Amino acid sequence: VDYSPFLGIEKGAVLQEARVFNDPQLDPRRCSQVITKLLYLLNQGETFTKVEATEVFFAVTKLFQSRDMGLRRMVYVIIKELSPSADEVIIVTSSLMKDMTSKTDMYRANAIRVLCRITDGTLLTQIERYLKQAIVDKNPVVASAALVSGIHLLQTNPEIVKRWSNEVQEAVQSRAALVQFHALALLHQIRQNDRLAVNKLVSSLTRGSVRSPLAQCLLIRYTSQVIRESTNDTQTGDRPFYDFLEGCLRHKAEMVIFEAARAITELNGVTSRELTPAITVLQLFLSSSKPVLRFAAVRTLNKVAMSHPTAVTNCNIDMESLISDQNRSIATLAITTLLKTGNESSVDRLMKQITNFMSDIADEFKIVVVDAIRSLCLKFPLKHRSLMNFLSNILREEGGFEYKKAIVDSIVILIRDIPEAKESGLLHLCEFIEDCEFTYLSTQILHFLGIEGPKTSDPSKYIRYIYNRVHLENATVRAGAVSTLAKFGAMVDGLKPRIFVLLRRCLFDNDDEVRDRATLYLNTLGGDGAVVETDDGVKEFLFGSLDVPLVNLENSLKNYNPSEKAFDINSVPKDVKTQPLAEKKATSKKPTGLGAPPPGPPSTVDAYEKLLSSIPEFASFGKLFKSSAPVELTEAETEYAVNVVKHIFDGHVVFQYNCSNTIPEQLLENVTVIVDASEAEEFAEVVSKPLRQLPYDSPGQTFVAFEKPEGVSAVGKFSNMLRFIVKEVDPSTGEAEDDGVEDEYQLEDLELVAADYMLKVGVSNFRNAWESMGVDFEHVDEYGLGPRDSLAEAVNAVINLLGMQPCEGTEVVPPNSRSHTCLLSGVYIGNVKVLVRLQFGLDGPKDVAMKLAVRSEDETVSDAIHEIVASG
Repeated sequence: VDYSPFLGIEKGAVLQEARVFNDPQLDPRRCSQVITKLLYLLNQGETFTKVEATEVFFAVTKLFQSRDMGLRRMVYVIIKELSPSADEVIIVTSSLMKDMTSKTDMYRANAIRVLCRITDGTLLTQIERYLKQAIVDKNPVVASAALVSGIHLLQTNPEIVKRWSNEVQEAVQSRAALVQFHALALLHQIRQNDRLAVNKLVSSLTRGSVRSPLAQCLLIRYTSQVIRESTNDTQTGDRPFYDFLEGCLRHKAEMVIFEAARAITELNGVTSRELTPAITVLQLFLSSSKPVLRFAAVRTLNKVAMSHPTAVTNCNIDMESLISDQNRSIATLAITTLLKTGNESSVDRLMKQITNFMSDIADEFKIVVVDAIRSLCLKFPLKHRSLMNFLSNILREEGGFEYKKAIVDSIVILIRDIPEAKESGLLHLCEFIEDCEFTYLSTQILHFLGIEGPKTSDPSKYIRYIYNRVHLENATVRAGAVSTLAKFGAMVDGLKPRIFVLLRRCLFDNDDEVRDRATLYLNTLGGDGAVVETDDGVKEFLFGSLDVPLVNLENSLKNYNPSEKAFDINSVPKDVKTQPLAEKKATSKKPTGLGAPPPGPPSTVDAYEKLLSSIPEFASFGKLFKSSAPVELTEAETEYAVNVVKHIFDGHVVFQYNCSNTIPEQLLENVTVIVDASEAEEFAEVVSKPLRQLPYDSPGQTFVAFEKPEGVSAVGKFSNMLRFIVKEVDPSTGEAEDDGVEDEYQLEDLELVAADYMLKVGVSNFRNAWESMGVDFEHVDEYGLGPRDSLAEAVNAVINLLGMQPCEGTEVVPPNSRSHTCLLSGVYIGNVKVLVRLQFGLDGPKDVAMKLAVRSEDETVSDAIHEIVASG
């Protein structure tokens, strides 16, 4: 451990040492050491009481009698840090004012800084004359001190500082670099609220009177601000001050060149022609010997690549050389930029470069690269083989859990989104679990193999890898392997005899869970192992989703008292309990990779379908098309909490009202929702199913069903009134009174919108899907969306209106874009596949124009999508 002079110092001891300030014969070196210790304590967050601070302050003021320059500087610093109160400031004011007019420049500069820090408005008017003189002082240290003090004072006494404009303007012409820098900063702050004055300042200075590189960087930033504000006002196509920014690219100072290049890349609606000179200088920086310039250039190019990938492609060769840069931040930015700008033909060469680079970087950077490769693979599905091989190779190398999980998640996503990658991807995962040190990953991969493996052309090739886990792994993985084997046996009848032989061997395992699973699967799948089709009921029992919520099952098992009567799963309530708001927010993040559910409807939809089909009144409605997310109809923290789920059938709509009673002293009976459909003319109420009882903190459901025109996306607004009989409950006995009072509770209105009739279903390759859909039922039209805050806001509005699934990440609009293409896919009511291509463009400063192309399997559906947009 390095020695620290401040090691173990205590406030009490230092305050004792501070008594040396009172010595008749001052020791400057000793006093400086004590002040240093006091400053250390203050900066470490040590608090001084009012009495302690006052004592130290008065003791320090006595040090003004010393002529030692080093000690005087320390006195200035400690006074600033102690921030004395108004009545104490008077003690040092005369000494500081004396120093301010001293012939020693060092005294003058520091005295100005301290005075301006501790003074108030009344004293400021007395010293204003000295400050004005200091601003135009020949000594740059004094002038800079006055200007920086002015910047600080502008926050507290703006009216005084604004009177210094003439002196500050004179200082802007100074030959001293720092003085010019500070003067320009102060002058801009004085004028910042006057747009015309700022414009005038920039116009006068861009003609070439700024010598300081620091001031030039500031001027570039102010110029960018003026360009941003004036873009909307200019009638011509020329951008004001662009020539100045381009001229700065030829400046001697590297900081100015970079600042100008960055300013050009960040211009609103920048064109390729405007970008070219900036990209050229950034490309030169990529080969600089200075790491800071290489980092600045590659980070800027990385941002540009998001919106203008083609503009950056000329730098690809230079960036490839940065892959082996010693600075790993530079290397990672270079690799991710290359992956954004690379085309299909460069993928293989890029993979070779990355292979050499991967072994030298930390896991956190490797995860960034893995994410970029996954995006590249989804962008170029035809390259899945080489990218999948790369992922499998790095999967076998050394690495931590997060890194390995990122790779496995990427492979799983590629298997799900690119059908051609399924078989090779599953084999790569099988090879990985042969030597996987992470139990979590092994069990998750085995579970995934059980879902996807039986659907492949040759499921038998995976059995060896799965059975090896039974011999070589811990009990958790062995149990997972047994379940996966049983899935293959249940789903692939031809493998059943071989699976049964393996399961019988598992009966002798030394772990209870493994033996129990093997026994269960053997008995339920048919112990003789004959090649017969597994009964659907058995498959559902073993591998289907539970028809009761897991939370309810857990609670019922906790409440079960062991007795002669066995636990009955039918006793578990099937009501889908609504989540509290806090839980909803916590679980709203969409899982990806292995954490995500397999393709197909999520378990909540299954639960809804089973719940609705168990109600006789709804049995004739046919197959459930879609269930919406719950819509809150009450405010948080109200006495009754109600949300509604919209269930869409082909010719009917069922509203499921999930109700909760939050008052312990009340029991609600005969709970129903009275729905007024006067603003939804196409709907006719057919069934209302009340809730018999709603006790405290025990959610329940009531249903209202409407008939609508079949296969039509009818929309409308429904007003809702909760009606019930309320009975008082005796808190001591929990018994409700016999007599109740009828009551009503007004709920929020509910809207049925066009998006409720569309299922979000993605496609892995939009271009192929678009071309295979054909032009038979294509409908193209153009729309004006009116003024919008941004292009991104317009894109999100249309996506939300249609309720479709964005494809290939096209929902993200790059910054500063003036045009954007968004690809959407979905399934419309009646199970009709729909693909949409949206092309957005800015028509004027704020107005957004849109071209909408729809392809579907039914002409009426293509027309319906256009009607939704036209009326939305």
